[in-house]
Amino acid sequence: MSRADADGYKSPTQSKAALMLVDDKIFLGTSTQPEYLALKYGNRHGLVTGATGTGKTVTLQVLAEGFSAAGVPVFAADIKGDLSGVAKMGAAQGWQTQRAQEIGFTDFKDDIFPVIFWDLFGRQGHPIRATILEMGALLLSRMLELNDTQEGVLNIAFKLADDEGLLLLDLKDLRALLIDIQERAKEISATYGNVSTASIGAIQRALLVLEQQGAENFFGERALDIVDLMRTDRNGRGFISILAADELMRAPRLYATFLLWMLSELFEELPEVGDPDRPKLVFFFDEAHLLFDDAPKVLIDKVEQVVKLVRSKGVGVYFVTQNPVDIPDTVLAQLSNRVQHALRAYTPREQKAVRVAADTFRPNPAFSTEEVITQLGIGEALVSVLESKGVPSMVGRTMIRPPSAQVGPLLPEERRAIMANSPVAGLYDTLVDRDSAFEVLARKARDRQLAEERQRQEDEERKAAERSYQEDRPRRTSSRQTPAEAAMNSLARTVANRLGSALVRGILGGLKRGR
Repeated sequence: MSRADADGYKSPTQSKAALMLVDDKIFLGTSTQPEYLALKYGNRHGLVTGATGTGKTVTLQVLAEGFSAAGVPVFAADIKGDLSGVAKMGAAQGWQTQRAQEIGFTDFKDDIFPVIFWDLFGRQGHPIRATILEMGALLLSRMLELNDTQEGVLNIAFKLADDEGLLLLDLKDLRALLIDIQERAKEISATYGNVSTASIGAIQRALLVLEQQGAENFFGERALDIVDLMRTDRNGRGFISILAADELMRAPRLYATFLLWMLSELFEELPEVGDPDRPKLVFFFDEAHLLFDDAPKVLIDKVEQVVKLVRSKGVGVYFVTQNPVDIPDTVLAQLSNRVQHALRAYTPREQKAVRVAADTFRPNPAFSTEEVITQLGIGEALVSVLESKGVPSMVGRTMIRPPSAQVGPLLPEERRAIMANSPVAGLYDTLVDRDSAFEVLARKARDRQLAEERQRQEDEERKAAERSYQEDRPRRTSSRQTPAEAAMNSLARTVANRLGSALVRGILGGLKRGR
């Protein structure tokens, strides 16, 4: 019995037919039929999962190319550098051409797509920055790995900055504010709540660690303008914004929090559009498990809220990770378009993960989803997307179509050439350091020091004047009394004694009579 007879699987070559690109849809590949993702459901979010080496990056490139060709801007993190090849014309590599022939993809051709490269460190792309104020206390606490007490102090710092009109733009602004809070701890504790020296010290140490990871390159101005992620080229193709993340991944908490901040900014800045005929932007969140590892419930709730509401802004969010169990159920439930590459099931835990992954799909009576997940080859995936009336399609065992652009990284000189001709070239390259909390608090400290110095100088001058006065009074050359002076002093003492007795009698007259 053949495998096709045994489990209902039919390879693409068995049902080969001429496949063409279709307007308003992205061609993903072929199962027993062509698998398309309708653009009108592109903002219903998605999930791309699978073990390392099973083809997730190629699937991500296929999706990015499809959205770009349809005029939809894309943002994606490039963990290994492989995605950068989308900026270079494909060269009809053997496997790409062969796969196109196998699935009957007659419209396949080499292509190139508009790209903007970004890099938090400003080396492999244009610098990308945010201000401390924009990041907010919740996300910054997550980035710094603070406990609840320390997060409370950070919230006080943000509140104080807001009340006193202090701009928090970069790390030195926050450090200056923390020093000011420490010096005014008694006053601030009475107004805002307890501020301990230990908590401030812990935050300062965490800031030092973050700085050593390169965060000083991220915090500051000019801050990223979301509009620059929403660009299309003169041919109407959406720019693919690629974040160089290979170095950033050495600080996984910084990476995950940064991407969540970007997602939050999209939600805050973009207008409501309801359900457009195609997304305004598609956001790929690679290595998504880093966002949820050890995340407190308040942060997971924040992610759930943003993912739920950002859809109405026309933004589609696609999480890319190894296994669906990496994503909390409340978030997973909102991811409608799914591509599942192979998973391995050698241990009980992995076998459980396979069952969970299988249960997320609408079953196909032709095969067992749980069994097929472990049998998929490289480039194969289980695909289920929203179709008519927003109903998930039955899962199909799909051979993913080949990308049209180059698969694999660009050369450094090719990347530099693209950056030099980028539509944002020069906009973010120079760091702007305007008047903010650091400068304001430094001036206050300087003014306070000058006032103290003036007061000290005035005190010294007054003491000097008093000493001079004492020194300038007429002085007797000899302390020996003359006979006349002795007689006068004796008389004065006698009169003084009598006045003293009279005074005592006057004050205590009822208690002691005078003689």
